[in-house]
Amino acid sequence: MRPVDLIRQKRDGAEHSPEEISALIQGFTRGNVPDYQMSAWLMAVLWRGLSNAETAALTDAMLRSGTVLDLADLPGVKVDKHSTGGVGDKTSLILAPIVAAGGLIVPMISGRGLGHTGGTLDKLEAIDGFNVNLSTAQFRRVLREAGCALIGQTAEFVPADRKMYALRDVTATVESPSLICASIMSKKLAEGIDALVLDVKTGSGAFMKRPQDAEQLANMMVETGRRMGKRMAALITDMDQPLGRAVGNSLEVAECLEILAGARHPLSEDLRSLSLELSAWMFRLGGRASGLDDGRKLAGELIANGKALAKFRQICRLQGAADPSRLPVAKFTSHYTAASDGFIARIQCEQVGLASLVLGAGRNKQDDVIDHAAGLELRKKTGHAVKAGEEIATLHYNDPARLPEALRLLREACRIGPNPPAGPRTLVKKIIESAPNLTPTPNLNPNPNPNPNPNPHESED
Repeated sequence: MRPVDLIRQKRDGAEHSPEEISALIQGFTRGNVPDYQMSAWLMAVLWRGLSNAETAALTDAMLRSGTVLDLADLPGVKVDKHSTGGVGDKTSLILAPIVAAGGLIVPMISGRGLGHTGGTLDKLEAIDGFNVNLSTAQFRRVLREAGCALIGQTAEFVPADRKMYALRDVTATVESPSLICASIMSKKLAEGIDALVLDVKTGSGAFMKRPQDAEQLANMMVETGRRMGKRMAALITDMDQPLGRAVGNSLEVAECLEILAGARHPLSEDLRSLSLELSAWMFRLGGRASGLDDGRKLAGELIANGKALAKFRQICRLQGAADPSRLPVAKFTSHYTAASDGFIARIQCEQVGLASLVLGAGRNKQDDVIDHAAGLELRKKTGHAVKAGEEIATLHYNDPARLPEALRLLREACRIGPNPPAGPRTLVKKIIESAPNLTPTPNLNPNPNPNPNPNPHESED
């Protein structure tokens, strides 16, 4: 069928067959379908949407436009996590070594930050010598030795997505839930995984600010993965304030190292809690734990006995970084302080992310150069009491000219009221699962005499 016929079909609300979608994506990837026709089809999809079957077919066609890793020769279940992005969201650096230390394989292909959200690759590159640009052969070698590797997308993986996203970016078709789903899922499934845990953010610092939009996307991704034979779970989580206390690449790595070393900081408890929760889901979907309580306990033990931190150090060493604590430090620090007595009633999360970006920690365009040392550390979070002049955040920067704008954004972000906000924060708002009952796999890294964490994992609050 000609591309114009498919455009007409979708414009009129008809449903494509998997063969039609495959032919369209193959033709576009090879250059046989011109940009103007693909742009028209993308706009038709934005207006008319795709069914679950069409979304799964599109994901599969995009997935097979390039290399799909076959990791069958590596013993163990392959499982990954994907986050839709947020401010201070650094859970990958904590959960990846935890889950690998627990005996699962974690082939993590991540992205860079854009706008107010941070990217896993940028955080890793804050570590002196860490190489995220591994070849497929190097990626497999690190996976074989460490059980986990963290890299960026290469030209071999999902070339259809790169071409389609370039068009979506300039034709106002980025917002289509079906296209977002296919873009995310095709890249994650190209890793050759058996199971995937999704962290779908909602709130002022998320791309999907309304819970109903986050839930729609989560349902779509879980259903798409299920149709493609993967074990799936999605956690819809809060992003109304930064996760943890650090925002900015080297500062976030340092916070992750503290948690992996077993430290407990009150302002990092949400980060620790969510990292353990996501790890528990990965253990459950990977068959390493029979339930979430067992998964949480295992994750806590792997931190307490030092195996998670040792695993992170091993991954760093194999990817070129001798010492993960070798991080850049900014030349200057400044303080944002409270203007009055009261309680932190709100921290507008996106504004905090933008303040970090202004200091140099982020980028507005993919080719912008970031300052890995720049960022900020929160000293107070929502609900905390403050007195006039008390520090709310410490800003780290190398360019003093950037400071005034960052302080302005923080003034806009933080609101102090006479009373604390009503009700506790709910970190995990909803869970969507599609997975069979699983039998735990044998312990691939036995620990007959565990040293449990003296402070057991707390329930999400």
